[in-house]
Amino acid sequence: MSRPEHLAPPEIFYNKEEAEKYAGNTRMIEIQTQMTERALGMLLLPEDQPSLLLDIGCGSGISGAVLEDAGHTWIGMDISPWMLMSAIDRELEDGDMMLSDMGQGFKFRPGMFDGAVSISALQWLCNCDKKGQEPYPRLRRFFTCLFAALKRGSRAVLQFYPENPRQLEMITSAAMRCGFGGGIVIDYPHSTKAKKYYLVIYAGSPNNPQSLPQGLQGEEKEETVNVTNRLKDRMKRKKGKKEKQTARQWIIQKKEHQAKQGKDVRKTTKYTGRQRKVRF
Repeated sequence: MSRPEHLAPPEIFYNKEEAEKYAGNTRMIEIQTQMTERALGMLLLPEDQPSLLLDIGCGSGISGAVLEDAGHTWIGMDISPWMLMSAIDRELEDGDMMLSDMGQGFKFRPGMFDGAVSISALQWLCNCDKKGQEPYPRLRRFFTCLFAALKRGSRAVLQFYPENPRQLEMITSAAMRCGFGGGIVIDYPHSTKAKKYYLVIYAGSPNNPQSLPQGLQGEEKEETVNVTNRLKDRMKRKKGKKEKQTARQWIIQKKEHQAKQGKDVRKTTKYTGRQRKVRF
């Protein structure tokens, strides 16, 4: 199968048809969920408190659902409007999303995020899709902005599919030159299908280096079955939550969530959530 990044730019390749196919493919959901859980585990986040995470290339919200299940709040960014619309259809509650090209950089408050994850997105920066685009400067711009957005000492775990050793070296070099420490973690290195590459980097002091986690070994089949079961459990919990929650409760909860994020929200009154009469 041809690599998607060789067929068209991401904003064109992930059109309406491709986004719907991506969001509804059970096998794809299983794989994305498994990789996000693996990335989340390597962030080494505190277990006793929720974190604010950046999801780079959030796509149809599969990775965002995993972050929510773990109790975290997240902000996602993606270049495809159709993929973001698919994510909105998932009705995720603890995340916000924005349309953005990560290769052009992004501006968040310095030290805003406790960590960052990215699933199957980083390799798209290694292509020249438009006149004047060069992979290495785009990578440097991306990692510079990511370093600034992370709290000192926090981690980013970026899963990607390198095309060759040269591309792998270019990505790693760009990250290190922007101030990051860390390196590559390879899961299932002896498997052709299950092999996964993770760039595990930390925005810490070079005088206080962190150790990299060990790559997973063995087979992947058993873990995939567990992911399927977790997806079913999540859907059951979500259905039960919808049945118990009234429209007014949902609106109040959403307003409280937006208020915590610093957004301006209308004051809650006795009319909040009340259905208006139809006037002719």
